[in-house]
Amino acid sequence: MGKIDLLAISTLPPENINKKEIKKKTAEYNERLRELQKVLYSESKWALLIVLQGMDASGKDGATRDVFYSVNPQGVRVKSFKKPTTEEASHDFLWRVHKCTPAKGMIQVFNRSHYEEVLIVRVENWITDEEAYRRFEHINNFERFLHDSGTRILKFYLHISEESQREDFYERVTEPTKRWKYSADDLDKAKQWPAYRKAYEEAIENCSPEYSPWIIVPSDKNWYKEYLISKHIVETLEALNMEYPDGDIDMNDPDLIALMKDFEG
Repeated sequence: MGKIDLLAISTLPPENINKKEIKKKTAEYNERLRELQKVLYSESKWALLIVLQGMDASGKDGATRDVFYSVNPQGVRVKSFKKPTTEEASHDFLWRVHKCTPAKGMIQVFNRSHYEEVLIVRVENWITDEEAYRRFEHINNFERFLHDSGTRILKFYLHISEESQREDFYERVTEPTKRWKYSADDLDKAKQWPAYRKAYEEAIENCSPEYSPWIIVPSDKNWYKEYLISKHIVETLEALNMEYPDGDIDMNDPDLIALMKDFEG
């Protein structure tokens, strides 16, 4: 991927988009995802890793909830990567991530991910730029290994405006059901927006190989964000040409023959 300028990319849906039609298509994608997830789980040949990243208040939690509401919970896992524990910090930066990648047949959602190790750590100057670029290379190799092992990776950057973020912070303070989300650090981190934007731009530029490119999702409107995420997931799963396995059926089994006769006469 070439040079990225997030300021030049709109956080809103295209003006010619019809909201009603998009929401209808999203519902269709969600229904299709429900069917595809069942085939993915039963075939157990592929896995899907979904990475959700974005500024605070970009709607990672909501996207996870609204995109996967119709999917069998048995086939989906969600992991949120927060500050490393003492044990995690004593290992390499990908150690805690690799053990959370999806098994065959599973969908794994990372709500924040290994990319925090080239984002907040850069903004806070916990690592040098030189170390960050080494990590970009390690991340690309890690994702290539997952891809070669049968895991398809979709990485979504949820692109919001500063105005949208401030509106969300206001709602967190004024709406009782959302106050639990508010942190005293929220406004302080918001002041670092330019530094985070630059870190995201460089992560997207340097970690978008053909097997796991970043997808920039205009996210000021939740209905459009959910539509794009659902669309990409469905298209990715459909491209795998999955089929339900036949199972281990012995048509000469006497008990099975008896069962068939009971119902077929």
